[in-house]
Amino acid sequence: MAKQTVAEQYVDILVRAGVRRMYGVVGDSLNPVVDAIRRNAAIDWIQVRHEETAAFAAGAEAQLTGSLAACAGSCGPGHVHLLNGLYDAHRSMAPVIALASHIPSSEIGTSYFQETHPERLFQECSDYCEMISNPQQMPRVLQTAVQHAIGRSGVSVVALPGDIAARPAPERAEEHALVTSRPTVRPGDAEIDRLARMVNEAQRVTLFCGRGCAGAHDEVMAFAELVKAPVGHALRGKEWIQYDNPFDVGMSGLLGYGAAYEATHECDLLILLGTDFPYGAFLPDDVRTVQVDVRAEHLGRRSKLDLAVWGDVRETLGCLTPKVRPKTDRRFLDRMLKKHADALEGVVKAYTRRVDKHIPIHPEYVASVLDEEAADDTIFTVDTGMCNVWAARYLSPNGRRRVIGSFTHGSMANALPQAIGAQFLDRRRQVVSMSGDGGFTMLMGDFLTLVQYDLPVKVILFNNSALGMVELEMLVSGLPAHGTGYHNPDFAQIARAAGAYGERVEKPKHLRSALRAALRHKGPALLDIVTDPNALSIPPKIKAEMVTGFALSASKMVLEGGVGRMVQMARSNLRNVPRF
Repeated sequence: MAKQTVAEQYVDILVRAGVRRMYGVVGDSLNPVVDAIRRNAAIDWIQVRHEETAAFAAGAEAQLTGSLAACAGSCGPGHVHLLNGLYDAHRSMAPVIALASHIPSSEIGTSYFQETHPERLFQECSDYCEMISNPQQMPRVLQTAVQHAIGRSGVSVVALPGDIAARPAPERAEEHALVTSRPTVRPGDAEIDRLARMVNEAQRVTLFCGRGCAGAHDEVMAFAELVKAPVGHALRGKEWIQYDNPFDVGMSGLLGYGAAYEATHECDLLILLGTDFPYGAFLPDDVRTVQVDVRAEHLGRRSKLDLAVWGDVRETLGCLTPKVRPKTDRRFLDRMLKKHADALEGVVKAYTRRVDKHIPIHPEYVASVLDEEAADDTIFTVDTGMCNVWAARYLSPNGRRRVIGSFTHGSMANALPQAIGAQFLDRRRQVVSMSGDGGFTMLMGDFLTLVQYDLPVKVILFNNSALGMVELEMLVSGLPAHGTGYHNPDFAQIARAAGAYGERVEKPKHLRSALRAALRHKGPALLDIVTDPNALSIPPKIKAEMVTGFALSASKMVLEGGVGRMVQMARSNLRNVPRF
């Protein structure tokens, strides 16, 4: 029996850890590992066109499953291309292991062709980053990397010279049992008791929820009912907390809407549940604040806390709820629900004015119709920029849909690569990439990956021939837009030339039928929708100097926005609210 190589052992350990595919681009230093994957039926090599796509795809897979995913880059430029996607995965708390293959071990430190220092390069976007310079380090280094990625929900990077990968693995190497899931974290009794006292003493409680509320929807709703608390959310909390929520007051932050801002500022106790909300300017500084988070390093780094609680949201509420006295006064909750509904009604009136006849097509209208036509279990991947706005305001969560994007790293070009990772998980599930023309063209080469693997991803391209969010940033600063425009081709023709379904939509009356046709198509599809570049969005709360910026640069610009089907939920939540 032939002796196992380091590369073969590497692949076997990944398989034991639950990895079923590795995304990457082949290259000489990576060849031993790729060949080991070729000969292992339990794992697939997914050939992409750019290593950045590989990292984004692995990160998306890890976010959707909570399990370990993998990507790889060859020596030098190959693994350097992984950086941006790995930053995104790490900041999204996605357990990803990245293989940074390396130059021949005898040449390290000699400024050899394509030499980098991966053990330094990836330090800031990983919890673990080490190089295997001797076969005797296997399998311990790789096992340690796996444990770090899973245990800390982040990125681990292993640098492996190609010549080391091809050498025989050490005999009788010790392989220990691998941890493949995270435990729950229960707060201490003292913190629970103190939090219960604070809740019992408060007159007006508001909950503000983030991604850490995943799996805790029922517990959050029960607690909100107990203490009559309005429930707001951050963007990453939307998919977990907005649906079936009679206490919903919308979202706060730069893409916010509704009454979440007021609810967080007018309460006397604000409880931040599972959110590392980055925009301190949208949080109050004169309200007693509690933060609950499973990551201790997140506690208190965005706002001053009166109490920090280290624990899972679900476990914490499970311990807390029996210790809290029910509240009967709904006046604060009802007032916030009324404010929320009124705020949504206002933007809906602006949005609905002749929008179905407006040319170029309003992007809000596109997002609204997409929300209606997409399947109930669709996975949406969302480009950074204005697509974030339309997704935040128009996609309706229901507990089955998923929405992922580069929400913490803020990278362009994330949607298409993340859609690739999402679709590989389940070819039968609908995956929709909400792409901006700027982000799509940045990694457009990997549209060919959809065709090569016949992945039925639907790319809905919001084509306004501009970097819309950047234009907005310039406008609020009082600057004229410059360097933001694109001269774009007919992307539908490009899709068809590549062998995919492609259609261009320029009139709103054709939109719904075009969306239905694209979503029904069995293979990859691209819908090139020409949208209005003047459809911008502003935050719900802006400073005077920002208004001045708009007055200087955009006095004639139409700034409209909407909220799609969310207004229906807001109206339904008012059924039991007394008239004010």
